[in-house]
Amino acid sequence: MGGKTVVLNSARMNYDGKLDMSVLSSDVTEYAVTEQDQILERVQGMDVVVTKEMPVSGETIAQFPDSVKLICEAGTGYNNIDIEAARAKGITVCNIPAYSTERVAHTAIMMILNLSSTMQVQQAMLTKGDRSNFTKCLQVNHVEVNGKVLGVIGAGTIGREVIKVAQALGMKILAYTRTPRADEDNLKYVSLEELLKQSDYISLHCPLTPQTRHIINKDTIAMMKPTAFVINTGRGALIDEPALIEALQKGQIAGAGLDVQETEPPVQDNPLYDMPNVILTPHMGWKGLETRQRLVSILAANIKGFIEGNPQNVVS
Repeated sequence: MGGKTVVLNSARMNYDGKLDMSVLSSDVTEYAVTEQDQILERVQGMDVVVTKEMPVSGETIAQFPDSVKLICEAGTGYNNIDIEAARAKGITVCNIPAYSTERVAHTAIMMILNLSSTMQVQQAMLTKGDRSNFTKCLQVNHVEVNGKVLGVIGAGTIGREVIKVAQALGMKILAYTRTPRADEDNLKYVSLEELLKQSDYISLHCPLTPQTRHIINKDTIAMMKPTAFVINTGRGALIDEPALIEALQKGQIAGAGLDVQETEPPVQDNPLYDMPNVILTPHMGWKGLETRQRLVSILAANIKGFIEGNPQNVVS
């Protein structure tokens, strides 16, 4: 295998032109954007195919040339790639599991701290010229996070980083995972129902699977405290968005911080854009320059390791 590499949608990660994709291998072809009907043409003669959150169907993979031996998803989640079809074709799939751990965790903590101070409303008041928070007593809710209960759904690498920072802030931690674990100091593993009922803040860090899709839905929202906030820096489809919007509009829960959405970007008339109890950000958790540079470095190491017969971060 010669390592001939094609990057199908580099603009998704190199939107500012500050990343050097030539480090991936000695022979790299880079496309800013690739439409679905262009994939097969562009992978011809290639050894390695690199995508970023780009759907690659089983039907498409089945038609890949025999030269393709490796598909690299330039991110943590790989639900956009048909793993079974790749396996049937003899193609290895790898991802990048830990390039944005701290940054995504800090984004979740940022959401918690800002929602606790109703920061989005405070800044909107200033934008409108309303300075009454300065001339009168503070006009919005402002509560401490220390002593509050943080429920973490999914205690993998990012979830554990969130837990570490939240513990430093003096929060009480509950966690729900697929496999039972022993409790630790200020970390109690509980059922999903118990976590939903007891938490003041609920942060989502589980992978998107058929079992976790819409794990936050009308029924699970009904279990939450009316003062609870939902934080999602994982995958948008972990939340049933219409159910969340309805709950936020009715005041069924206090608010939400959403760095990911079920459709990205949200459609122009999505109510989430203008809701005063929502902080909405454009999937910024992985987009910092240092984070993306780390992504490219690990991506290059994945390709190099595979070529040398030492594949790493394999998910297939």
